[in-house]
Amino acid sequence: MRITILTTGGTIEKTYNELEGSLRNDRSVLDEILGSLRLPDLFIRHVNVMHKDSLDMTDEDRRRILAAVRDALPGSDAVLVLHGTDTLAETGEAIQRELGKDLEVPVILTGAMRPYQFRDTDAVQNVTEALLAARLVDPGVYAVLHNRVLPFPGVFKDRTTLSFRRREH
Repeated sequence: MRITILTTGGTIEKTYNELEGSLRNDRSVLDEILGSLRLPDLFIRHVNVMHKDSLDMTDEDRRRILAAVRDALPGSDAVLVLHGTDTLAETGEAIQRELGKDLEVPVILTGAMRPYQFRDTDAVQNVTEALLAARLVDPGVYAVLHNRVLPFPGVFKDRTTLSFRRREH
């Protein structure tokens, strides 16, 4: 299976800067996460789109992500987008609106509530679940986090449970 993983920053990729005592989106941690997993028969192409907190993302940033998804589709059996959770639903809705009806492969967005470098991170769980979902779900746009596979449209971050849900239509 061939998966393209697009990294955009967000909490999942924040790293701690000891000199400043701050968490920042300076680099991708994807290789570290993938290095801890057994992934036979999986060929991954990693594309850094940006290193940004999703709260700071603009419409132009979402257009860049959309263009990166579009560019990744040929030659990929699935596309995975690592994204900040605060505006993951907004980006997923944009991808669904622009590409959803024409997709021939799954596009999966995931992130984490706590940075990968934290002991109690949900990053490895969410990336693992997203990689498995990429093998199992039909073409479409999904959020995959916290043991849930949620098809767009209608996905939202539930700030009371600190997870994601889907609005019933």
